[in-house]
Amino acid sequence: MAIFALGGLEPRIHPTAFVHPQATVIGNVEIGADSSVWPSAVLRGDEGVIRIGDRTSIQDCTVVHCTAELPTLIGNGCVIGHIVHLEGCIIEDDALVGNGAVVLHEAVIRSGALVGSNAVVPNKMEVPTGAMALGVPATIRSDRVTMDMIKPSAETYVERARQYRAQLRRLD
Repeated sequence: MAIFALGGLEPRIHPTAFVHPQATVIGNVEIGADSSVWPSAVLRGDEGVIRIGDRTSIQDCTVVHCTAELPTLIGNGCVIGHIVHLEGCIIEDDALVGNGAVVLHEAVIRSGALVGSNAVVPNKMEVPTGAMALGVPATIRSDRVTMDMIKPSAETYVERARQYRAQLRRLD
């Protein structure tokens, strides 16, 4: 796997986390227990901090970045879909960010909220607990999300990461 220090900044990856060999993790990045980072994902903590909680999946081709002033913080039990871009934002526990979504500077996705596929959450927007953010730019639809829309997917990726840690092997 491509895990790089940048000067004195070294990633901290929990021993039970799974980072796919084709993912890239650089610099000031922390990845929690039972979390997973999938193929072609890039977590680049070169200027600031990226923190991924426990049991969170960062799926294929996702880019997580930060700025010197704005960390990117992702909580426990989150699902970050394929081809997502997160930068300088906060994703609280048990939230879901759908495939192709973009969440920008100082946006906050509250616990139990959902960002729909291909939505763009602009700077400083807050998506409340239980709400969906849909569209470009995102608009809020309140009281549409239940935990059974998020938790099963998060649990699936914890199990999938365990399987990959135990069984993935390169054949070429």
